[in-house]
Amino acid sequence: MERLRISEQDIINAVCVYIARKKQVQPNEVEVELMYDDDYGFSAEAFVDGRKQVLITINLIEALRLWLDEYMNKDPYSGIELVLDDDEGIVALVSESNR
Repeated sequence: MERLRISEQDIINAVCVYIARKKQVQPNEVEVELMYDDDYGFSAEAFVDGRKQVLITINLIEALRLWLDEYMNKDPYSGIELVLDDDEGIVALVSESNR
């Protein structure tokens, strides 16, 4: 089974869209910083109007599901794995399935 690779920038874009929908703002009004910690795993900080929101791994997966469905026309319930890559930063690997 082939795996789709989603870049760090596309993960950031997905989180921007996800937060924008929740906060009822435009995606370009959201700033996102992705993070990885050995103890806590993957997370992100999103900033809207000077306020910070912390997202945990499951929130990042939710954002990626939205992105896959609406922007990539892929199955949003495919397996999604976040990976820390030495060269590319945080990337997502998605198990492709036929839609």
